[in-house]
Amino acid sequence: MLTEADQEQEDFQRFLRRVDDIANLVQGLNSADPAVKERTIAEAEKRLHDQETSREEESKTTVNRTVINTRASDVANAKAVNADGFLAILEKDAKERTKQRKRNEHLANALKEKGNDAFRKGDYVVAIQRYTEGLEKLKDKQELYTNRAQAYLKMHECEKAITDCEWALKCNEKCIKAYFLMGKAHLALRHYSESRQCYEKILQIDPQKETLFKDCMNEVNLEEKRMKDEERAMKEVQSGKLAALSIKEMLQKLDRPDQNILYYTGGIRLLTGAMKDCTEQTLFRTNNGFSILKDNEIVRRGFCAERKNAAEVDLSVSLLFLWQAVCTGNEENQHLLLTQPDVNAQLPKLLSSGVSEIQKETLALISLYSENENGRRLLVRHQDLTKWLQILMMFVKSTDARASSAMNILSDLTKEERFKTQCRVMLSTGVLPLFTQLLTSAKLVNQAALAHCIGIMGNLCADVVIRMQMAECKECWQACLKLVDECFDVSTPKYQECLFAVLGLMMNLLLESNVIIQRSPGPEFFTLLFQYFAVDISGRCMSLLRDKDGRIVTRAIGVLSRILPASSSAVEEVVKGGVVKKIIKVLKAGGHITSNYGIKTLSICTRSNRQAQEDLVKSDKRFSVLLKLLDSENEMIVGNAAFCLGQCLAVPGAATSLLNSNVVMILLKHAGGDATRTSVQENAAIALGKLCVAESRHIFQLRKLNGLAILNSSMKFIHSI
Repeated sequence: MLTEADQEQEDFQRFLRRVDDIANLVQGLNSADPAVKERTIAEAEKRLHDQETSREEESKTTVNRTVINTRASDVANAKAVNADGFLAILEKDAKERTKQRKRNEHLANALKEKGNDAFRKGDYVVAIQRYTEGLEKLKDKQELYTNRAQAYLKMHECEKAITDCEWALKCNEKCIKAYFLMGKAHLALRHYSESRQCYEKILQIDPQKETLFKDCMNEVNLEEKRMKDEERAMKEVQSGKLAALSIKEMLQKLDRPDQNILYYTGGIRLLTGAMKDCTEQTLFRTNNGFSILKDNEIVRRGFCAERKNAAEVDLSVSLLFLWQAVCTGNEENQHLLLTQPDVNAQLPKLLSSGVSEIQKETLALISLYSENENGRRLLVRHQDLTKWLQILMMFVKSTDARASSAMNILSDLTKEERFKTQCRVMLSTGVLPLFTQLLTSAKLVNQAALAHCIGIMGNLCADVVIRMQMAECKECWQACLKLVDECFDVSTPKYQECLFAVLGLMMNLLLESNVIIQRSPGPEFFTLLFQYFAVDISGRCMSLLRDKDGRIVTRAIGVLSRILPASSSAVEEVVKGGVVKKIIKVLKAGGHITSNYGIKTLSICTRSNRQAQEDLVKSDKRFSVLLKLLDSENEMIVGNAAFCLGQCLAVPGAATSLLNSNVVMILLKHAGGDATRTSVQENAAIALGKLCVAESRHIFQLRKLNGLAILNSSMKFIHSI
């Protein structure tokens, strides 16, 4: 038991500890570090809450301390009273600080908006001033630091931007914007390693930012390469190498004003010949080579002339040769070239100029960009590609290498989502009329390029908006059918490629027959459109099933599998034409893709057509083809094979022909739950039930396999038998 003296000493020590804690809190509240200040405020609020709780408990069980501690020093009591008073002051101060913080937060937000407005207007000095005023009101507001850092970057004050980003990270250690801006600032200062570290932090914080990370890292790599190239080129100049000095000399001669246009053309040709490697390309850039067009009126006028004379054509071709030479393998030069306003504006015009030499070299220049991902992004970023699909498609009419070059560029551009989005704009009004014209003029155009073009349009159909626009174009369907007829009549390798491509396009367009999309003109329109063309399309495909090219046969069956669901009339026509027998023959030798399309077509035909059911039983003796397909690893094939089998069991004798097969075991396996698709289980269960109803002897085999329970559970699927 404590004596009165011990109790007094313990109370005094407790008081001293409270004084130390309070002193620490006061010091924290006055700290310049926003993070420390925020933690201190939270700690003070917690202590006040604990104190209020303690007081409530004391009020419930009041203790007369004067009785217990009768000899307590008056000084100690006075200090205790002072401590309580000090805590009360601290509590009042905390409440005042909370109110003041709310007022300051309101003012800081208002100043941030003013800063943002100034930033949008390009007044970065005012923006920085407003953000600074906001931070004077609220020192731990992260957005003010990152916004000010962004403004500092615009003013090329990179060190200040980095400092602000560091303060932002003290407020929020996972602030992606701070790391992004800091990476930009370090890159501007040529701190390549530090810049990469900032971008790596972004990926660590949010793995979903992989695209941003790759773009940023690519920017660092390109900038570092640019600097190394320029340092290497400068050393060659300083060492007095003749090749390096000649670049500067030639550019100076080209800078002479008011010379004859042939003078400039000759100089540009000489300069092109001097471009041997990266060093010469770099010297061209560092000596303002790209300003030829901007600063020389005669060169600019000749290049931009709408109707060029022979000299202007020669000048334009020479410039295109030069740009190819300086941009090959040099992404920095590629970027600078596209940022030249005249070049940017003239590229589409040069492609449409009608002058074969100019078109050829323009295509060669654009190919430098389209062949790699970074180049395509430059094109998409700096060019309006809205009309490019239409412009490049025109080259299908060319009989020379321009057609192939244009199609290769188009094929590359379709890899960019933004290009697909831009293609939507002109598709109905500009592209589809031209495309249908090309399809109906196959004999008059470059067939190899046409096949490539059709394939490109098929790839563009991956975009649902483009696919819808094409699928609702009646003229497009008519043109496709006309091309199929021509290819069937003229069986040459080039026409075969066109036929293969157009069947693929039709398959993609027919995806709309199985998908209802809520948009004008609505699913009813597509149903009527497909019904209108169904008989014609299926008739063409039936003719193609005799083709010697297996690829053509596979795609013809693929088209059938997608068009037949739209029309019962088409089903009747193809069944009368012997489609079942033809497809069974194909399935006996067909590969995986052919089997998928073929069994789907058979399932459509046998679903409601008695003749198709009978034809299948006759064509597939003992169901050897269907049994083989039931063992496929592809569940779509298995499900359709089970469905076909179930439909054909209505034919007398069909179930009996399966008595000595393992059909019960196979169907039981799929019906019992091995399949992951519910439809496969259902189709297998229905077929198994129909099998036992049609031929009771299959029940003995089912009983041996302990499958009656599975069959009973599947009865809900076969209530209509």
